[in-house]
Amino acid sequence: MVHPLITQEHVEQFQRDGVVLIRGLFADQVELLRSGVAANMEDPGPYASENKKEGQTGRFFDDYCNWTRIPEFQQAIEQSPVAEVAADLMKSTSVQMFHDHVLVKEPGTSMPTPWHQDGPYYFVEGQQTISFWSPLDEVKEAALRCVAGSHKWEKEVLPTRWVSEEDFFPDEGQYMAVPDPDAEDSMTVLEYEMQPGDAVAFNYKILHGARGNTSTSRRRAFSLRLVGDDARYVERPGRTSPPFPGHDMQPGQRLREDWFPVLLQR
Repeated sequence: MVHPLITQEHVEQFQRDGVVLIRGLFADQVELLRSGVAANMEDPGPYASENKKEGQTGRFFDDYCNWTRIPEFQQAIEQSPVAEVAADLMKSTSVQMFHDHVLVKEPGTSMPTPWHQDGPYYFVEGQQTISFWSPLDEVKEAALRCVAGSHKWEKEVLPTRWVSEEDFFPDEGQYMAVPDPDAEDSMTVLEYEMQPGDAVAFNYKILHGARGNTSTSRRRAFSLRLVGDDARYVERPGRTSPPFPGHDMQPGQRLREDWFPVLLQR
């Protein structure tokens, strides 16, 4: 049995394609999350960025790792069925918190979210990983775009800095350059028209991005990153994002539960 919001077909699609759309996952938490985003923008955390790039218009704000200081985020996580749905999709007996992420594109924001995989930025490795991207406004043009099956590529994509486009750390041959899925006939790009509270669930290794917001309304999105049974700490060639300084974990260890609490254990 799976959570009533999803079917076995959702689980099979997530396992096969690495990405699936979940309608209404945060439907009952939309106003709560909107309030949290407003609080986050009024009082940004240490990792906040305005993503200002020469020649681009509008405002593209993002920030992460704020769920412990913004009560609305924690309440939304606890009150929603996200942990149960995550366990079902990952086929995991446990679901552990990793971090939250807010991305806001004001009307007329031309800068896209560059194509990238989340996994190479993180100090987490495993098959049972999941991100949820949930818009808090109706989205058409500025929806998330994901390349189906990219979580199974032999090489991960080299992480880059969104504004400067510099490599995040040196590549010693283990990464591939960022591809252009729109120019590759072999890549299937999935994107959806979404209502507030819907969510795209995707594996950390899925290549994804988003268009700029050319509409006349805001595009606020709340993302949540969780891990399952097989997720372990791994060292990268350089500083990870988020960095979580002073974590004291060693390669092969599960994430420390006092920093990354278990949300569900079956």
